[in-house]
Amino acid sequence: MKIYLISILLIGLLLASEKNVTLSGYVLDASSGESLIGANIYSDELRIGTSTNSYGFYSLSLPVKKDIRMVFSYVGYKPQVKKLFLTKNLKLNIKLSPQPISTEAIVVTARREDENIERKQLSVMDVPVRMVKQLPAILGETDVLKVIQLLPGVQSGSEGTTGFYVRGGNADQNLVLLDEAVVYNPNHLFGLLSTFNSRAINNVTMIKGGFPAQYGGRLSSILNISMKEGNNKTYHVNGGLGLITSKLTVEGPILTDKASFIISARRTYFDLLLKAMPSLSSTKYSFYDLNAKINYKLSDNDRFFLSFFSGRDNAAYIDANSLNYDFKFGNSTGTLRWNHLFSEKLFSNTSLIYNTYLMNLKTNQGNFYSEFYSQIKDFNAKTDFEYFPNPAHTIKFGVQYTQHTITPSGTSGNVKTDSLATKVNITNIQKKRAAEGSIYINDAINVSRAIGLNLGLRFPVFKINQTSYSGIEPRATLKYTLSPVSSVKAAYTVMHQYLHLVPSSTASFPTDIWLPSSKTVKPQRSQQYALGYFRNFEKNMYETSIEAYYKTMQNQVAFKEGTHLLEQTDIDQQLVFGKGWSYGIEMLVKKRSGRYNGWISYTLSWTNQQFPELNFGKVFPFKYDKRHDFKAVGIFNLNKKWFFSADFVFASGNVVTLPEGRVNVYEGGDLYNGVFDVYTGRNNYRLGNYHRLDVTATYKYASSFFNKNYNGEFVLSIYNVYSHLNPYFIYVDVDGVTHKPYAKQVSLLPIIPSISFNFRF
Repeated sequence: MKIYLISILLIGLLLASEKNVTLSGYVLDASSGESLIGANIYSDELRIGTSTNSYGFYSLSLPVKKDIRMVFSYVGYKPQVKKLFLTKNLKLNIKLSPQPISTEAIVVTARREDENIERKQLSVMDVPVRMVKQLPAILGETDVLKVIQLLPGVQSGSEGTTGFYVRGGNADQNLVLLDEAVVYNPNHLFGLLSTFNSRAINNVTMIKGGFPAQYGGRLSSILNISMKEGNNKTYHVNGGLGLITSKLTVEGPILTDKASFIISARRTYFDLLLKAMPSLSSTKYSFYDLNAKINYKLSDNDRFFLSFFSGRDNAAYIDANSLNYDFKFGNSTGTLRWNHLFSEKLFSNTSLIYNTYLMNLKTNQGNFYSEFYSQIKDFNAKTDFEYFPNPAHTIKFGVQYTQHTITPSGTSGNVKTDSLATKVNITNIQKKRAAEGSIYINDAINVSRAIGLNLGLRFPVFKINQTSYSGIEPRATLKYTLSPVSSVKAAYTVMHQYLHLVPSSTASFPTDIWLPSSKTVKPQRSQQYALGYFRNFEKNMYETSIEAYYKTMQNQVAFKEGTHLLEQTDIDQQLVFGKGWSYGIEMLVKKRSGRYNGWISYTLSWTNQQFPELNFGKVFPFKYDKRHDFKAVGIFNLNKKWFFSADFVFASGNVVTLPEGRVNVYEGGDLYNGVFDVYTGRNNYRLGNYHRLDVTATYKYASSFFNKNYNGEFVLSIYNVYSHLNPYFIYVDVDGVTHKPYAKQVSLLPIIPSISFNFRF
């Protein structure tokens, strides 16, 4: 391993010894002053280029030349061509102007045309926020996580929900970051909507494999979301009215061209509608989310960002003759960041981050009461550096430290009242405090025109009480260019995970409890191998790729069968541990430009698990093992006022556990309706195939209101157009007359039309 690290440093130092001049700066939106993430800077003559980082900064070392043509471009913006005289280092900030959508050329990528061929990373997809806003929405709510589910290798969970599962991993194996802060549960409305307001989002990147060394702590994927910074030139107000929510965003300058703010809020109408309906007065539900951000340019070399997010769901049902529940969950995050330029070649970002997550469920039926409580508080400090020696490579290195405070608990038992008063004494819950730190180095290297390497090494450390864990995580990706339009890439990655989400089977509906690694609970570990072939056609208008992967996962966590949590229970003793493995092939065909664009993907995969104490020690399929997963997405621009979009999904059904037979209870009786179920295997049946078509039509116009110009749009969406009743779950019951068992399917979402109105002043 030491040789591996020394090799990275030696190659970097060797390439850094070349003498060049450096072109650096920021690429900005000319209308708002916001940084453009992933903007492309490229020289056709030299075939040298780069892209801006997560803060809009770029640095490119070029040979001394008195006349060089540089192209600056970004999706949805007019490209700029600059002729430069590079005889010394030059700082150049570029402001690109938004370009109205053209019916002749609609580009859906922010990278240069052959970026998918030349990029030294595998299993990475950028999701343009514009596309998120154009695709069909459930209940009129555009949703970034719904778009993520349409990517190859990403599978959805239950019908209509925003949960996603990547290459055989569980939900907790996805690291979801919002302005670098961890979001532990990115859901609203019990998973039907995500907690991310698309109006507050600037950039979305999904990584499924070949992970760069700066990321760690999860096994399956990284979803990196950046919030908008706010317009530093003029004030704007935009909002929307939908069937279930209203949205409002305000942004503008604090100091013109120097400091700006953005505040974006969303709230549901559900609680107001339920109050107006006497038949549903026992049900209460509401959710909200709030995003806010301030940025300040102190100097050409220093920028500060302060961002905040809060989202919360509150649900309750009160009825003396039924099941009662009170459910609260949500996230809050705060991030303070400082960008500093030490030189044209060295960029740094230092962040202080605070985030919390809370889940509290109380249920009551008759004299039986139960409560689940799970809370996480994190304090995180990190510093990252990016060094740009020359066009051949970029070196990234940094250090991170996180202090976790985790409070998992539950209680159940008989009570003498139907009150939902709290029975768990929060002060008595044993808090688990843990520290997690890491250092890393990553180098993206072009060894030659054809060969590119992305080499990384991460060293994480985790400590709780007197127990500590550490590991070495090598990361390597090799890119070999076969021709100007094709390349082959291979990747190997090791990841560790120290926090675990353990599904609970004791509540009336699904709840999850987060646990840290401990003396009993070992860290999860994965190894992933991936190989891909990439090919473009028709002057890069069409992208195609095929990727194969194999992933192993050790120390998977689950509760023992029949576990009931008690307030003082040592939860670690109620767990069982096993392993999992997943393998498959992902295929993608994508059209990048023209009046019609979109993609088609197909995934063929297998995911299995084995726990010595579950299923008699036999191998069983993972709950979200889906053999086939086909997706088609299309966007059609008729003209400047009308555009249409649609998506179609077909997937194998989820697996479920159903009884193989039944045995009559001695002398009858009411227990279990007179019979016992006989189970012979875990996840032994598969639900019916899942398929669904969604469509959206959008009409845009410009008008005025009280002498103020504004842009408006009406959006009509239809979810599940042909109203196919997809299986949500199946249960087995007994006919009261014949006493014969039968299985019944429960479906959740039929056809759902919705309309919304959006405006921007």
